Amino acid sequence: MRSLMKRKPSALILVFVIILYSFALLSGCGQKAEKKPSVTEEKKDGGEHLSRSANPARASGSVGVPPIGSMYHGVYTGGKTGEESDMTASDVSSYEKAAGKRVAWVYFSNNWYRSRVFPLETATWIRARGSIPFIRLMLMSGPDRPTPEPTFTLDRIIRGDFDTDLKAWAESARDFGTPLLVEYGTEVNGEWFPWNGKWNGGGATKGYGDPDEPDGPERFRDAYRHIIELMRSTGASNVTWAFHANGDDQPGESWNRLEEYYPGSQWIDWIGVSAYGAQTPMDDNSDSFRSIMDSAYPRLTSLSPFKPIFVFEFGVTSGNPHVDQAQWAESALRDLTALRWPRVAGFSWWNEKWENDDDPAHNTDMRVQENPELADAFDRLVGSKRIVLGRPVPVQPTTD
Repeated sequence: MRSLMKRKPSALILVFVIILYSFALLSGCGQKAEKKPSVTEEKKDGGEHLSRSANPARASGSVGVPPIGSMYHGVYTGGKTGEESDMTASDVSSYEKAAGKRVAWVYFSNNWYRSRVFPLETATWIRARGSIPFIRLMLMSGPDRPTPEPTFTLDRIIRGDFDTDLKAWAESARDFGTPLLVEYGTEVNGEWFPWNGKWNGGGATKGYGDPDEPDGPERFRDAYRHIIELMRSTGASNVTWAFHANGDDQPGESWNRLEEYYPGSQWIDWIGVSAYGAQTPMDDNSDSFRSIMDSAYPRLTSLSPFKPIFVFEFGVTSGNPHVDQAQWAESALRDLTALRWPRVAGFSWWNEKWENDDDPAHNTDMRVQENPELADAFDRLVGSKRIVLGRPVPVQPTTD
């Protein structure tokens, strides 16, 4: 807000100024996306950040947040091709049987190198099972990575080159009629995806936007804001928007910190993270889930004093000599269900198996149904835990 004139205005001018000022407040003129909560917001939130309200302005038709002391159970169940888009209802059922509980959401990718159309078929069967479709909006030209993106660049998204496709996608999402979870920029602070700052200007500050901001993260923020604003303009209020960071910054440069990528709480509804142990039998170490989350959690909560936090992806492979899969998962689930990180409101296991080379001994296998000890840990700490919810909490649409 611009400062008022120092000289005393006339009564008529004063009335006019008051009217203009009131209009500016109502319209949100001059708002800037938050990076860190203000001291006032911290105090209103009670210090420990236990508030889990979704953005009140966007509650209509969105996914409800679990009450404090409970959390959602979701899953990515794998598929046949490894492109994260071709799972089936039987894949979900097989995982649920092993874990001992239904899932509140099913996570999958909408790969734009396959189709730019809203994934209606997959979303429909997920909804029919009583779960929320959680869609990773993957604007990429192919499955190979890391590589610079030749088509769906952040600059082109910002410029509006894909607005027609994005608007049609949003209209289909709106017409789907029931809640959806959607994210763009999966694990944005990881260099393996083309929306990471490494491929979009990195830490340079003179090539785009604010000369005091690193260009790579600034481009991402603007691209994601553009996507959300465009889709909201279609009336797709049933979409809950997620920001998804990796547990650590790769590369570990100051400009690539996850905090740099956060679009702001007027755009984002949920904040999430990936936290993995060894992902192949050949990995020479395996971080514990606790160590990853103890490091990432305070950074995630600093983004907003009231947005709910989720573990969107976690997992560890079997067959690695440095870690016992079942023990790693049991420790993770014990900490989650003991509310070690109080604002964590849900989690989803990455339940996939894939080949890494021609040696079957090198295959990654995170599937709960293929390790009886792992399945037992899930059954005791997910299936038998009342605080772990296998169905979404409904939110009643508002009339405003």
